[in-house]
Amino acid sequence: MSRVCDDQFLGEELAASENTRDTARFEVVPCGLEATVSYGTGTSQGPSAIIAASNQLERLVYDAEPCREGIFTHPPVNCDRPVEEVVQDLRNLTADIAHRGHVPVTLGGEHSISYGAVMGVVDALGPLGLIHVDAHADFRDAYQGHKFSHASVMHLLAGEGLHMVSLGVRALSVEEDAARKAHGVITHDARQLMRDDTHEIRLPEDFPKNVYITFDLDGLDPSVLPSTGTPVPGGLGFYQALDLVESAAHGRNVKGIDVVELAPVSGQLVSDFTAALISYHLMRIALDT
Repeated sequence: MSRVCDDQFLGEELAASENTRDTARFEVVPCGLEATVSYGTGTSQGPSAIIAASNQLERLVYDAEPCREGIFTHPPVNCDRPVEEVVQDLRNLTADIAHRGHVPVTLGGEHSISYGAVMGVVDALGPLGLIHVDAHADFRDAYQGHKFSHASVMHLLAGEGLHMVSLGVRALSVEEDAARKAHGVITHDARQLMRDDTHEIRLPEDFPKNVYITFDLDGLDPSVLPSTGTPVPGGLGFYQALDLVESAAHGRNVKGIDVVELAPVSGQLVSDFTAALISYHLMRIALDT
């Protein structure tokens, strides 16, 4: 099963042998769910914008070519259904990908999709540690009546017993702060990261060896990526965010990735391109784990 065309991540750069599902190390899953957004809109167009921009990327990032390991892009998940059905279908799909020994790379869409994307990998491989980049804690309890809210997703995943480290948070409520402390979340919030110009962290030895990267693009400063639903000033720089994730993943095995919350704005291609490059860099990080 292989195809090379405009609806494939990095499609114009891939040889047919690099775009075959059965051998591709990375399987991209577009999931443009937009059901619980509470401020800006447009995340439904995020996956298509990322894929379109990816066709302008170069194969080489730093000194690696992740695409040599294969990148296969699935058809978009049907999001014109109740959130619960979308999340369950995504969970089934990422479980299948992980069972094949491949790395699912889910492109959102709002952050609520991460519950299904993560839990599918858990179903296949067992408990994971989460490396979470975000401007927000996402520790609300059923925000605005939605269990699968973009603002509740990390609370849901913590409730599944998953360990996590959060990087870049700078917007949270008193209740969220208490909840993440109660769940033992390792926190490196943006205020201190930025003031200290921190580019490297180390996780405890008992943090799970298998990890999943969930990268909400609003973790980046709006000067780097403005087109997101809730842009919050004081965020991470491009290289800083990647350095932090790479250091957290050092010595561990990246088993899944998602990149969420791009809300494309017509004529502002910098955000689309940045999101595509972040996605490709995260695949590079996975190669070294």
